[in-house]
Amino acid sequence: MKTLIRVAVMASALLVCVSAANAGDSKAQKGKILPNPIYQHRLANGLNVVTVPFDSPGLASFHIVTRVGARNEVEPGVTGFAHFFEHMMFRGTDKYSKEKYSAALKSTGAAANANTTQDRTDYHMTGNANKLELMFELESDRFMNLNYSEHEFKTEAGAVKGEYTKNFASPYSQINEKRSETAFTTHTYSHTTMGYFKDIVDMPNQFEYSKKFFDRYYRPEYNTILVVGDVTAEKVNALAEKYFGSWERGSYESVVPAEPVQHETRYTHLQNGTIPAYFSMSYKGPAFSDTAIDMPALDVLSSIVFSNTSDLNKKLVIEEQKIRFIGGGAFDSKDPNLFTIQVSMVEKDDMAYVMEEIEKAIAKVQTQDVDAELLERTKSNLKYGFAMGIDTPGAIANSLAHYIQLTGDPESINRLYALYDQVTIDDLKMVANKYFQPERLTIATISEDEKGALK
Repeated sequence: MKTLIRVAVMASALLVCVSAANAGDSKAQKGKILPNPIYQHRLANGLNVVTVPFDSPGLASFHIVTRVGARNEVEPGVTGFAHFFEHMMFRGTDKYSKEKYSAALKSTGAAANANTTQDRTDYHMTGNANKLELMFELESDRFMNLNYSEHEFKTEAGAVKGEYTKNFASPYSQINEKRSETAFTTHTYSHTTMGYFKDIVDMPNQFEYSKKFFDRYYRPEYNTILVVGDVTAEKVNALAEKYFGSWERGSYESVVPAEPVQHETRYTHLQNGTIPAYFSMSYKGPAFSDTAIDMPALDVLSSIVFSNTSDLNKKLVIEEQKIRFIGGGAFDSKDPNLFTIQVSMVEKDDMAYVMEEIEKAIAKVQTQDVDAELLERTKSNLKYGFAMGIDTPGAIANSLAHYIQLTGDPESINRLYALYDQVTIDDLKMVANKYFQPERLTIATISEDEKGALK
């Protein structure tokens, strides 16, 4: 996370064959944000295999990035299934029951887990590199042979409902859901990763659809194997061929509807007096790109204007004590998403004043030059602060998995961060004027009032 909102890191699409991976690769990596070479090998069935050797004796991080998330849930009435399979994939197969899978996993010294976003589901474990073949065997079995009864399906659907109920007891989760529904009228980013509650309630009746969903997306062309640590590309590729080579390619192509251009400020409100008053300002932003300057420029802008060292924070939090917190940033995503500014208030009656101060700070960037020294310092902090954090197999794998989710290419991590050096004062003006316009804005509020105060 480079900002409060920024939930990840990013990705694109280049294929590097392992046959080209030799001593020259180390030289080629010089100056890149990730100094370790990235080896890629694509199986005949479309499965991409990514290996990053890293000096971590006896330790390896193993991920399978399934490029399906809430974004792909295009059919009405069946949202939440990408997240559902994050649960279901641990239910077992004919060869490895849930108990056998756990016992075998324990022997590797690893604990498997998974998480789902709007754009992907990531299955991951970190364990004994000498047990890498067992990891491959376990994962290939459940990805290719997952088997569950209708009773097991309904049990897990009930668990998902319980998770939704627990999570959405939070007013912040509730307003996030309302913001998504308001900001997006057509694109599937209109629903959260959990899905719509009415769909989750009906999920136990969708056993047959669950089989269809799995058959569509749990195919090699939607997946990438990523191994980071005390490994070689030759060994990883050989194991991938052995255990995943027979995985049959699918034929389903997901088509996600594009979001129409927004032409007016939109509003949503949650009446709740149990937490401090809150509001957010969400502007339509860009999709991720590792070739366009927009996202790095927005990242720099958000740090300068909304971080805890910004002039805005100093004025509103420290000096005037009007707010408890302010933060902002852009979501990395496959399709255009939101740049969201979040504010926790001290007094709800000051919302309009605080919003006006935020608009003034944005207008300043739109019309005036940012201090050149501050710009260079911010770019350096963002870039090398991130670099300092990718120092373990797990940290590297998590970062690369993020880029893989977006474009399928882990090399995007290097192309993206090379752009940070190129961000100029004019770039900050450009993105401030391009994205921060009232007709692109969705305002969400929480207060004890029946109606939002900023409409």
